[in-house]
Amino acid sequence: MSRQSPDRADVVVVGGGNAGFSAAHAAAERGRRVVLLERAPRELAGGNSYYTAGATRIVHAGLDDLLDFVEPDERHSRTVVPAYPAEEFAADMVKVTGGRNDARMTELLIGDSADTIRWLAAKGVRYRLMYERQAYERADGFLFWGGLHVGNVGGGVGLVADHTRIAEAEGVAIRYGHRVTGFLTGDGGSVTGVQFETAGGITGELRADSVILTSGGFEANPAMREEHLGAGWAKAKVRGTPYNTGELLLRALELGAARGGDWTTCHSVAWDALAEHNESNRELTNRLTRQSYPLGIVVNAEGRRFLDEGADFRNYTYAKYGREILRQPGSIAYQIYDARLRPMLRTEEYDMPGISVVEAGTIEDLADGLGLDAAALCATVKEFNASIETDSPFDPTVKDGRRARVTPPKSNWSSPIDRPPFYAYPVTCGITFTFGGLKGDDHGRVLREDGTAVPGLFAAGEALGGLFSGNYPGGTGLTAGMVFGRRAGSVA
Repeated sequence: MSRQSPDRADVVVVGGGNAGFSAAHAAAERGRRVVLLERAPRELAGGNSYYTAGATRIVHAGLDDLLDFVEPDERHSRTVVPAYPAEEFAADMVKVTGGRNDARMTELLIGDSADTIRWLAAKGVRYRLMYERQAYERADGFLFWGGLHVGNVGGGVGLVADHTRIAEAEGVAIRYGHRVTGFLTGDGGSVTGVQFETAGGITGELRADSVILTSGGFEANPAMREEHLGAGWAKAKVRGTPYNTGELLLRALELGAARGGDWTTCHSVAWDALAEHNESNRELTNRLTRQSYPLGIVVNAEGRRFLDEGADFRNYTYAKYGREILRQPGSIAYQIYDARLRPMLRTEEYDMPGISVVEAGTIEDLADGLGLDAAALCATVKEFNASIETDSPFDPTVKDGRRARVTPPKSNWSSPIDRPPFYAYPVTCGITFTFGGLKGDDHGRVLREDGTAVPGLFAAGEALGGLFSGNYPGGTGLTAGMVFGRRAGSVA
């Protein structure tokens, strides 16, 4: 291996996703010399951000409050976007995490969300209303639901492209194919730079006043998943980048950094179980998710339901239901719909090329096509259909209270599975990111157990723990990345 002579920057950002670029923008606008080190080659760069749909959860007062930064759309005149106040955002964070979210981090996340998205939009990051994912069309127009309304033009692919273009114009030096292997340290345990290795086998050092760690969690490391999340997690499919393997979290802990947040849980979703190339797929990215499950029923390999598909809007349950699927026999489940429900499924997901699906004219034939016990599946569907209370109309834009009194119950959006043809989509657990990271202060300065800072070391994005535990409100990850990335870059 050859060795590169020492180099220097004011700020080194480790990781080129949404959080890393937000940190780089904030540091660059202060006149800092910024070098961003990205482990992946350019053609595979962007971290987990590349694989997202681009949804971003922010505080706002309704449609009129969004029009200054979202792209024009002729549908706006026929659209209702309910306001999403700070109090509701805070309540959602408490609800989905069971109150295990860090209160101060949550306050900063919510308080900075609207200003930070406008900061990025002013720099050239493009946003729009997410009609195809977060709204249903009614006779009088479109109604948005679930507190999540804004997303990136072009999804995660567009987000990373915008960030990259802006950073290059700012003079940020982006070095692809640079894997950071450790930290340089000085007096008092301060971080004074990083050690790296290039894809070509060159090792080197890059010294800096500050290092901002935005290299993700350990979701792409099967051994760390088994150690921290528990037995069986090695079987989960990696939705996003294969480069988030957690080694730099361990190197920071070796420096005395404290753990932040919940290292035992993660963001995990229903994911196409049988499609080819169903991990880290840069062509299909987020289309491999199967998120219309609140409309139908989900059964396991024994033909039995095992969760409440209609417990809440998808935005508040999807990130924990991957875990429930992983626990089932064979770590597989099947989403089942009939001809009445099929047209309502998300087009970009359920019309995906190469999708895993079985279609049949009867439930018995559907079971045969899936290799399930036909009697068991028929009994499940029959019991479900008979238990539906029909007092309220079916309405996917609200929690309609159409309950199926069965075990487990279905609390909303219960519709009989009785109109052929029938459709079944095999799903498994897709892991997105781990919730545990490093502990930080208001600007992401990495803290030790005694509350003192590790001088020179910052964290943002998935590397900064504390916001989530057990579950996650949809669209909050990109918000956290931009808010805490900006905060770190504003002082580094």
